[in-house]
Amino acid sequence: MTGWRLAWTLARRELRGRFRGLRLLIVCLFLGVGALAAIGSLSAAIGEELASRGRSILGGDIELSVSQRAATAGERARMAAIGRVSETVRMQATAISGGRSQPVELKGVDAQYPLVGRVRLADGRQVAAPAGNAAFIGPALAERLGVGVGDPVQFGTATLRVAGIIAEEPDRLSEGFTLGPVALVSLAAIERTGLVQPGSLFERKFRIAMPASADPAAAAESFKAGYPAGGWESRTRDRAAPGAARFVERMGQFLVLVGLAALVIAGIGVGNGVSSYLAARRGGIATLKVLGATSATIARVYLLQLAAAAAIGIGAGLIAGIVAVPAIVALAGDVLPVSPAFSIEPLPLALAALYGALIALAFTVEPLAEAGAVPAAGLLRGVHDRRRAPWRRTLPLQLAAGAVILAIAIGSADQRGLTAGFLAAVAGVLLLLGAIGWLVRRGARAVPRPRNPLWRLAIGGLHRPGARTGALVVALGLGLTLFVLLAAIRTSLDANIAGSVPERAPALFALDLPRDREAEFRQAVQAVAPRAEIATVPVLRGRVTGFRDTEVADLETLPEGAWAVRGERNLTYAASPPAGSEVIAGRWWRADDRTSRLVSVDEQLATALGLSVGDPIRFTLLGIEREARIASIRRIQWDSFGFNFILVFSPGAIADAPHNLAATIDMPAAAAEQVIAAVQPRFPSTTIVAVGGILGQVQAILAQMSTAIAAAASIAVLAGIAVLIGAIAATREARTYDGVILKTLGATRTQVLGVQAIEYALLSLVLAGVALLLGGAGAWWVVTELFGFEWRPDWSVVLLTLAAGAGITMAAGLIGAVPILSARPARALREL
Repeated sequence: MTGWRLAWTLARRELRGRFRGLRLLIVCLFLGVGALAAIGSLSAAIGEELASRGRSILGGDIELSVSQRAATAGERARMAAIGRVSETVRMQATAISGGRSQPVELKGVDAQYPLVGRVRLADGRQVAAPAGNAAFIGPALAERLGVGVGDPVQFGTATLRVAGIIAEEPDRLSEGFTLGPVALVSLAAIERTGLVQPGSLFERKFRIAMPASADPAAAAESFKAGYPAGGWESRTRDRAAPGAARFVERMGQFLVLVGLAALVIAGIGVGNGVSSYLAARRGGIATLKVLGATSATIARVYLLQLAAAAAIGIGAGLIAGIVAVPAIVALAGDVLPVSPAFSIEPLPLALAALYGALIALAFTVEPLAEAGAVPAAGLLRGVHDRRRAPWRRTLPLQLAAGAVILAIAIGSADQRGLTAGFLAAVAGVLLLLGAIGWLVRRGARAVPRPRNPLWRLAIGGLHRPGARTGALVVALGLGLTLFVLLAAIRTSLDANIAGSVPERAPALFALDLPRDREAEFRQAVQAVAPRAEIATVPVLRGRVTGFRDTEVADLETLPEGAWAVRGERNLTYAASPPAGSEVIAGRWWRADDRTSRLVSVDEQLATALGLSVGDPIRFTLLGIEREARIASIRRIQWDSFGFNFILVFSPGAIADAPHNLAATIDMPAAAAEQVIAAVQPRFPSTTIVAVGGILGQVQAILAQMSTAIAAAASIAVLAGIAVLIGAIAATREARTYDGVILKTLGATRTQVLGVQAIEYALLSLVLAGVALLLGGAGAWWVVTELFGFEWRPDWSVVLLTLAAGAGITMAAGLIGAVPILSARPARALREL
């Protein structure tokens, strides 16, 4: 037998199915591949579920929407020519019953609603649109108002009867974020409420069902092209819930990057584990060489062994990723936008397996070539007599594997710049820790030798021949950095919600306040809360259609940060700069200017679109296109929880359009319910919202996001622990030799263990500052750049977490030293 057949025979006989010594390799690949497989499979399954249910989620094949106006006769006729049409009206309102009030999402529907699917009630009935004075309400609204079927509920000036509790609303996901539970009524009933008036903030949606052979995208674009100034927005069944799809894509991409970083970290553990395994096989390698085996044959033997172990680790990781998806769906509950059915996603699984194979190749080729390159005489003399494998043989393979990983990760990413920056940061951290390991060895060699023998031995162990100080520094540094990262993210997010925002936020918001009743509204509020501070602003709905010579509709993709031109936005006008804004370019218009058509633009939008003072902006308002010139650029304090508008116009630009006011009421939160109870009956068309409820929703969303990040990062923590175990295993032979020599010379087990403890303590002390710097920088990026919040970590919690992490890593190191203590000197010396 020759070549690969002989190598496989030798490899199989040595393994004998036990894979002893290669279990660390299997565990590391299992962790990394399993995380990537689970994240990728879940994201793909949710995306496919959104796509397959697009028609039912949207409520048709096309959705056309417009704000604050009805469709013209021509527009209705054009829609009817496309297919069957169903009209809905959506707006914020307040539900009142028995002295209780609750903000709701009031939705008026016609007799054709829903075009696709049915409304399912809690009693099991499947119904269409409510008729007459009936209303279907969500379970949360029924609970908060204490009402049931048959009870009256007031919306505006109309009193309706609860006809059922909604269990499933077919197009709920496509509606997006709402400030309250839903109430479903007929179009006739919503007209009787008096809430739909000139200037009221409402949205009309027209769902269209088309023949199966029709092209929804082409029909939607044709309709909008026929009415370019109408302010129409469109969605089709293939993008029924763009907000949910975008969140899944972005969050999935970030978690994939975290999983890939965990796999790279685990790769270091793979390298250490392989080095330890091959060191333990030194005698067998020497015997094979003495019997005439070439370096190529030996390399094939152990390559096949490592490939078999890697295949087991990757296969187990793929199975875990498949099984994890239904488990995550069951545990997540309502957190996910949809609950996908069980399915096996080939592409994410293939990518996870490919990543695992490339990582295994990159981190095993060097120790494998190193073992095969040592001559038999050197192997028989001992571990310290070895030479490095020629870098010309290993570096090309490592670079090729790394290049393929980067190409796949960046090429498949939605935000390639973000992906490249993230991976560059991971590589930078690993290089920095490697450099620190080299400096620690040099520093330990240069310091004066202590008189205390334990300290002298511990410091000597950092730089002696064969020391794996670099691997230990990387392992400890990664572990401590990840502990700091998680603690800083969690405490900073908690501080943003529990601290800064509530201090600056008003107690109440009021929407759709009639302009001619502003003074009456102030009197009604201050009659209950005399010290309440009330601020009002005019509010309209409009859509940016162009800037300079560019039409928004002509942009294939929006620039990063230009989210404000994606659909309609709230607009306002003001004679002076609003609170919480700072003019950083240009100047504000005169307070008495009532004719100029000017606008002040948010700094972030101006940067994203490349806007400057003097540039024109085109926008639609109530179906009419207008134009304004940029007079200034502002920096907005987005965390103020007041009224922050991307675009603020001069009065002469938009004040002539019908509109109402919005108000903030700053007062003690304890009096909020009393104010709502006193004011709401006098202003039934005005929606009053307690900020506490909004903050609760925001806090829940942030908690879910931070939990997802912590869960993904925990894989990286486990990978870091595996790296530490691998580094300890790689030095076990040398440490066993040192330990038995010390025990032969009279050292006790406590003293041998003390040397190990001092060594790990010194490394932890050196790396604590590095971990604070690296972990803090990573957490800052996640909090400020990814979430857009202030950087407010609790450093006392971070430092305690760092200390606990150092204790955990030291404990892991000392536990790894226990086999050294139990080694019998005579037997160990014979085997070494």
